[in-house]
Amino acid sequence: MRAIIALGGNALQAKGFPATAECQLQTIKDTAIYLANMIESDVQIVIVHGNGPQVGRLVVQNECAKNLTPAMPFDVCGAMSQGMIGYHIQQALGEELHKRHIDKSVITLITQTIVDKNDKGFQNPTKPIGPYYNETEANTLREEKGYSMMEDSGRGYRRVVASPNPLKIVEIDTIKKLVNDGAIVISTGGGGIPVIELADETLEGVTAVIDKDLASAKLADELQADQLVILTAVDNVAINFGKSNQKNLDSLTVKEAQQYMEEGQFGTGSMLPKIQAAINFVTANPGKKAVVASLKNAKDALRGCSGTVIVA
Repeated sequence: MRAIIALGGNALQAKGFPATAECQLQTIKDTAIYLANMIESDVQIVIVHGNGPQVGRLVVQNECAKNLTPAMPFDVCGAMSQGMIGYHIQQALGEELHKRHIDKSVITLITQTIVDKNDKGFQNPTKPIGPYYNETEANTLREEKGYSMMEDSGRGYRRVVASPNPLKIVEIDTIKKLVNDGAIVISTGGGGIPVIELADETLEGVTAVIDKDLASAKLADELQADQLVILTAVDNVAINFGKSNQKNLDSLTVKEAQQYMEEGQFGTGSMLPKIQAAINFVTANPGKKAVVASLKNAKDALRGCSGTVIVA
């Protein structure tokens, strides 16, 4: 079985711990156990990760140090986050596989994703990045820096940037070669570095963060994966989330998912892109399935024994 594994933020940073490199690596070492469990079950995985908190912090670091050293543009910070997170996953998963005597190469590929310069996402920023702020801090950032700020699922306020739809993964042919050679590939991190294609067919980076779940669906389609597995902090997709009448869902058809989307059941910065990604994959690949599940239940989710299964 070939599965695209989209890792949520909880797989990279543990709640309640400082956002240091040391804490991130330790969290990823814990995540690597679940990834290795899937590999040990003869599943060929390709790993995609988010980068919202990390790229946001890199931007803050660059801005704070601009009087000492030139600040790097947003797309370069995206590339930095891919390298940093990929390095930690490579190290942690490599160590875990070595413990289990599994001889497989783990490699990170810095990946660009083409977007449309006229994508409506540029006019309506929705992608949360960086740390959380209280309302007063958020208002100050709006006034002083001109940031777009949005309340994020009851957890505080965060800066939001454009989140255009992924059109094409630039390095897809290289990814295919590595995967077909048996490597465990970490690619399209943070949805890929967003670039636009110019008239002379050169590429130019833009200020945006592509949703990693939507990019994972694009990658799953290109690699003819058997499953798209979106791992997050909750066990199931739910309707009436957080309310007394919350209902966890074991399965969804595309029609049912679209109906719930129209009702506004899924949060813009949280579950909505996961559902949309699942719809994109199973619609393009009838007979295949997408699963939204918790990291700890990843192996069971692959067998259809946990999480929410989405089918055409």
